[in-house]
Amino acid sequence: MNLLARREHSRLELFRKLQRRFDRRDLDQALDKLADEGLQSDERFSLSFTRERLLRGQGPLRIVAELRARGIPAEMASRAVDVVPAEEGTSWSEQAELALQRKYGDADAADLKERARRARFLAYRGFRSDDVRGFDD
Repeated sequence: MNLLARREHSRLELFRKLQRRFDRRDLDQALDKLADEGLQSDERFSLSFTRERLLRGQGPLRIVAELRARGIPAEMASRAVDVVPAEEGTSWSEQAELALQRKYGDADAADLKERARRARFLAYRGFRSDDVRGFDD
């Protein structure tokens, strides 16, 4: 409960943090009970995690990869990266533009080398190639 009081956690995160201190069978039962009572939810965690990462300027590919590493199923992770930007009233293209603006300001890319650098920056941040291509012009 102390872990969940601070922030949302995926079931796998909780399991990993607690497995050294508790028997696996008891831990599975406790995690099932938390999920049944609505105190732990992978769906809620995935939405919260996506919202947090979106505000940090990360893209959908990186967010999905991080969610998968935390034990979230692929379809739930994909749904989260589709839902959260719409809830925030934005799109991934707009988020890519904001990330570029934070990093490079309002100045346009001077040459092809600079455009490539910016595209690599967005790709590293986890933006899709469509979002990256939109700023090559």
